[in-house]
Amino acid sequence: MDRLQAMEIFVRVVETGSFSAVARERRSTQSAISKQVAGLEKTLGAQLLLRTTRALALTEAGERYFEQARRLVAEVAEAETELRAGDTQLQGWLRVAAPGAFGRLKVLPLVQKFLAAHPGVKVDLRLADGFVDLVEQGIDVAVRIGELTDSSLVARRVGTTRRGLLASRKYLRSLPKTASMPRVPEDLFAHNCIVYSELATRNAWTFTAGPGAGVEPGSSCTVRVGGNLQTNASEVIRAAVLAGQGLGLSPTFLFEEEMARGEVQLLLADWAVQELPLHLVSPLQRRHSAKVRAFGDLVAAAGL
Repeated sequence: MDRLQAMEIFVRVVETGSFSAVARERRSTQSAISKQVAGLEKTLGAQLLLRTTRALALTEAGERYFEQARRLVAEVAEAETELRAGDTQLQGWLRVAAPGAFGRLKVLPLVQKFLAAHPGVKVDLRLADGFVDLVEQGIDVAVRIGELTDSSLVARRVGTTRRGLLASRKYLRSLPKTASMPRVPEDLFAHNCIVYSELATRNAWTFTAGPGAGVEPGSSCTVRVGGNLQTNASEVIRAAVLAGQGLGLSPTFLFEEEMARGEVQLLLADWAVQELPLHLVSPLQRRHSAKVRAFGDLVAAAGL
């Protein structure tokens, strides 16, 4: 039995919670994967997994072994990659996850630059709004917008996401007399607002008064807006705003070109919206990865 291969399989079985998922990854059979783990248990003289028809669970011995095995597997893979590539060239796959629109507009150009600089690297770029389980999906590094809640990940602050109340010129030209240009947050009650459902606040939009707001600077105002569209996809927010369907409380990076051309306008300029931190996060076992470090350096230098 190849001990390292068996360890790799055991680690991925635990991470995915499934023999069949690992079999698909390796283009093997569930039976072959199960035999590898059973062989490892026999070699170690300890049961690592409790198998039931519905789920897998680590034994006490399995919990101890898993953390060490996961670390060793990651370090061996990284050492072999760097040895094959020499001291200066990176090699192998880098799996990157990012929110949909941000990934398309901001991360993809950096990935292309990274690939040009490191011809031995291949990138698997996965774009999706919402939560992504890095361990389960085998992600090396992910972009996270907003405050972090998972303390088990290694995080690196790489930027800030500015947000604002945005409307297209098409929408503003179509306003009836009963819904004039918003001057204060309460004016939003008369407008169709497009809600991003991935945020915990959803349709509760909070604004902080600036010097020209006409109220005490620093005071906040939260309005619960209404509208006929909500979505969990930032690309839908972008499309709906551009189509003139309503107002969006959105990251401004979604509309940089349209704002520069005057097609999209920032409203309530005297009222600030909380900026969101931008982090790169990685599973603990990838903290020593040269590819992750190099990609992180590139993203940090981009000044997002």
